[in-house]
Amino acid sequence: MAELTLSSKNPTGVKVDALVVGTQTTSDGVAVVGDDLPRDVVAELEALAPALGITGARDEVRTVPAGAHLKAGVLVLTGLGARDGSGSFPAETLRRAAGAAVRELTGASSVAVALPAADEAEVAAIAEGALLGAYSFTRYRDTAGAAASTKPAGGVSTIEVLTSLARGAKAKAAVERAATIAAAVHATRDLVNTAPNDLFPAAFADIAKAAAKGTGVKVTVLDEKALAAGGYGGILAVGQGSSRGPRLVKVSYSPSRPHAKVALVGKGITFDSGGISIKPAKGMEAMKSDMAGAAAVLHTVLAASRLGLPVAVTGWLCLAENMPSGTAQRPSDVITIRGGKTVEVLNTDAEGRLVMADGLVAAIEENPDVVLDVATLTGAQMVALGTRVSAVMGTESVRSEVVAAAESAGEQFWPMPLPEELAASMKSKVADIANIGDRFGGMLVAGLFLQEFVGSTPWAHLDIAGPSFNEGSAFGYTPVGGTGVAVRTLVELLEARAAK
Repeated sequence: MAELTLSSKNPTGVKVDALVVGTQTTSDGVAVVGDDLPRDVVAELEALAPALGITGARDEVRTVPAGAHLKAGVLVLTGLGARDGSGSFPAETLRRAAGAAVRELTGASSVAVALPAADEAEVAAIAEGALLGAYSFTRYRDTAGAAASTKPAGGVSTIEVLTSLARGAKAKAAVERAATIAAAVHATRDLVNTAPNDLFPAAFADIAKAAAKGTGVKVTVLDEKALAAGGYGGILAVGQGSSRGPRLVKVSYSPSRPHAKVALVGKGITFDSGGISIKPAKGMEAMKSDMAGAAAVLHTVLAASRLGLPVAVTGWLCLAENMPSGTAQRPSDVITIRGGKTVEVLNTDAEGRLVMADGLVAAIEENPDVVLDVATLTGAQMVALGTRVSAVMGTESVRSEVVAAAESAGEQFWPMPLPEELAASMKSKVADIANIGDRFGGMLVAGLFLQEFVGSTPWAHLDIAGPSFNEGSAFGYTPVGGTGVAVRTLVELLEARAAK
């Protein structure tokens, strides 16, 4: 991850490869937001803006020569849109503007960001956005042997956020938090982007153990024998078609005198072929990302530890590879989830809810104050909300808590209902419940299935199927591939619980 520092330097004299300043949309056209820039530079840029196609709109990034008045190599203009009613820019606008600019600077090593920040929260948003935008995944690139023309461009290595608040203790603390959050998001993205031949359940468990070293977080791994002894029929059934067995990983952060006790359950299907109910080939291309929920849970727990939050957080990573073979579960199989409830498996591609059921039961056995599950659970989520907005269902108060945390963090979660009448579609003739129901409202049906395993515990289900993996073009601080969605929301929620 890029190294980020705060600086009170004047942007005119800062020696970096690229200097980032803002542009805003006004009633008169475009204004350059750079109080410390030379007036003639600002005037020239504003005059040239129409010819250069600069509108100041959000996510708009333009690079122009820095000119003789600036010591930076190039000047990067990043759009902020219009100011809000208070005359400021929302934190998420600053976050996205910084991220969009840095993300496009793959050929620059050093960057200075001079965006308007009235307080420490806005400084932190700029820092977080810049770090998120600096992400790159090059694990599978031939950076040593490839010809120079085919080598990937180097990423940004140093970022200076220029602000008059640079020397303040509050600003420094806010930026340290932003760096911790960004590191957790980066690590989540790395896991999601890792090829499934390298990231299988046992490998995921080993990565969790390595990541937890030195953090005070305890990691416990249940293999096939331990899962069988514990009655984890959902995880075992989903994983039985693969030569690489399933795992349940418990990741525990236990500070002294915690203010709250939170359980997080993450879906970790390291590759989802659909099993016997096999997906079409096109439907499998992004299925290495079906473990994004477990990745988010792992790095949320680790971030809570690094931030020293006074909240006990236990993550449950439900890991399996869903493959078709002679040993795979079949449609019409009946399995027993931990705790004794039986499930008739009518579609082996509705496997995520089976592993999550085991994880939810295990989590609730420890009597947490609240349990949240995070899963790339349904394609229906994308039909309902698209690829940028996640869904949240569950206990109304917890659902509202997630939405509030997401809004503060800059992520998009939309509250969805759990209509009782849809539950009847999951009735089974031979078992307690079937693993599929009505096709219409399929996202809600999946939520209702999970609700069967939480009892009276306050609970929320986060369906991140679309937003977890960006198959389109990069935007803002969001790259192509793994996005790390839900980490920032979950950390925000934990912090809110800690403050109660």
